[in-house]
Amino acid sequence: MAEKMKANDSKAWLVNTGWVGGGYGDGSRIKLKYTRAIIDAIHNGTLSHSEMVKDEVFGLEIPLHCAGVPDEIMVPRNSWKDKPAYDKTAAKLAGMFKANFGQFEAGCDIEIVNAGPKV
Repeated sequence: MAEKMKANDSKAWLVNTGWVGGGYGDGSRIKLKYTRAIIDAIHNGTLSHSEMVKDEVFGLEIPLHCAGVPDEIMVPRNSWKDKPAYDKTAAKLAGMFKANFGQFEAGCDIEIVNAGPKV
């Protein structure tokens, strides 16, 4: 798939359709109108032109702005009131990802292995 994406200059987007502002019980579901605005910005190409920031743990490039979406929602950590709780949760998720990925690592290119979370 990666080869086809490179050959066709395709982009992949990971869209949060879940929780913002904190974990379950503290945060809330992202509003559907925000998800729709993000999808619209992907489709019309404006999200590709947004200023980006790289997530320190997961290495994802995150757009800082999207019309119709509060800026603090765009960067997950910014939406959490309790930043240390976010950091702990992100580290836990990254660790779970790495542990699970270990079963597939031997069959992957080093580029894929190195693209995983940094914990």
